[in-house]
Amino acid sequence: MDYTKLRKWSVPITTSKRVVALVSIVLLAGCGSIYTADAAQEKSKAVNTLVVHADKGKETINRNIYGHFSEHLGRCIYGGFWVGEDSPIPNTRGIRNDVVEALRKIKIPVLRWPGGCFADEYHWKDGIGPRKKRPTMVNTHWGQVTENNHFGTHEFLDLCEQLGCEPYICGNVGSGTVQEMQHWVEYITFDGKSPMANLRRKNGRAEPWKVKYWGVGNENWGCGGRMRPEYYADLYRRFATYVRDLSGNQLFRIACGPRRDDYHWTEVLMRETQHMRKGRMAGLAPHYYCGSGKVKRPATQIDEEDWFAQLQRALFIDELVTKHSAIMDKYDPKKTVAMIVDEWGAWHAVEPGTNPRFLYQQNTLRDALVAGLTLNVFNNHCDRVKMANIAQTVNVLQAMILTKDEKMIVTPTYHVFEMYKVHHDATLLPVELQCEDYRFAEKKIPALNVSASRDKAGRIHISLCNLDPGKSSVVTCELMSVKAKKVSGRVLTAKAMNAHNTFDNPQVIHPVAFNDFKLKGDVLTTTLPAKSVVVLEIE
Repeated sequence: MDYTKLRKWSVPITTSKRVVALVSIVLLAGCGSIYTADAAQEKSKAVNTLVVHADKGKETINRNIYGHFSEHLGRCIYGGFWVGEDSPIPNTRGIRNDVVEALRKIKIPVLRWPGGCFADEYHWKDGIGPRKKRPTMVNTHWGQVTENNHFGTHEFLDLCEQLGCEPYICGNVGSGTVQEMQHWVEYITFDGKSPMANLRRKNGRAEPWKVKYWGVGNENWGCGGRMRPEYYADLYRRFATYVRDLSGNQLFRIACGPRRDDYHWTEVLMRETQHMRKGRMAGLAPHYYCGSGKVKRPATQIDEEDWFAQLQRALFIDELVTKHSAIMDKYDPKKTVAMIVDEWGAWHAVEPGTNPRFLYQQNTLRDALVAGLTLNVFNNHCDRVKMANIAQTVNVLQAMILTKDEKMIVTPTYHVFEMYKVHHDATLLPVELQCEDYRFAEKKIPALNVSASRDKAGRIHISLCNLDPGKSSVVTCELMSVKAKKVSGRVLTAKAMNAHNTFDNPQVIHPVAFNDFKLKGDVLTTTLPAKSVVVLEIE
């Protein structure tokens, strides 16, 4: 995306006619230039100005925007979540205690499983019953390794209960049958007498589970069957009809969404599913990976050209969400269908010496900025975006956690999710941001990125990203309709662009207290360090 061709506007998320007319430009630019002429002279001279409209918040930031995704891929499940009950690594019914504890600290709200591409070759009955009797399979997408199916439906739902999060199951459309998916829902959720419910009881679970989120296929335009949208739309209508609500369990049915900027896919799915009486689509799930730097190479081997290219591509998520939302609005103006961005994140070359199909990569400060700006975008689009699931939770792609035998570390991306948890279920506050550009070579992008919210206790939180790796930024913030008494903050940054945590040194990068700000009346002035993520709390 060429940001040099965009006009700069503010980022107010309001319902005024003026803003509605500007919304596509607003959300593309990510940073704007509208500011009142009668502002104080010292504010008008500021290069970076922010207005937070604390009195105009209407939309709620759904906590599920901070969701996660775990696939049977590499060491995400085996060695990540699952070590088995006989492992010397401390576990509860085979699930690693340290991983569960770390994820509970960031209040993980929802977890998607079993894929990904794996979902459309997964047959759930292979993953139930006594583990020693479960049949094996070949994981054809991810390294052609043997999958022993020791981690299946019971283990996943146990994991979700330990995490205190909602399960999100993705069913098999690509190689599965309608009956197979129907039986899976019955096995999990039905409390009466039936073959599937009785089989569940035989396998040790008397009471049914509550499972709300159900995906009908994954990437069916690609690894899930190479389908045309018209063909998948018909399959969705068929499968979803038989994915029934049982025993009071209300399913939120999620259709496979588009890859990147395939707007035709969104058009077809919205057009063909809106008049269904049974199995109506509740969510549409686009995917977007922002790649790596100028070339795909290991995360830690970067220069500023890589840094700039990565963040420029990450900002493109704003345009994608805006344009897909516009299509959805045409068919669903009341926004009853949620956008579920259930795969997103950075995708680098694997770490040297690791299996290339296991997608194991390090996680640096650059990834933290990708996470921070992407979450800001989702926050600002929370009228339509109701869930997002970063890929993936442990040991794969832009992971929260990395493990090595009994060792475990958390990543810079994990720290961003921990810092941003203050936005969970908070009220989005409209903002206007005017900022300088971050320039590299002949290109430029907005240097700053922001979202703001008010929590149920009345506290305001502002999350700010400074994308420029070589320059700090002074920001003058006007707090509308707020009598601030106290300000505090935290910052995530480091000296090096490729700063990352290792098993030998797990605290290279982590959040610290931030106090480089000054409050005078309703004006807050702060200096954001270069290449940083800052969260301010205002009481």
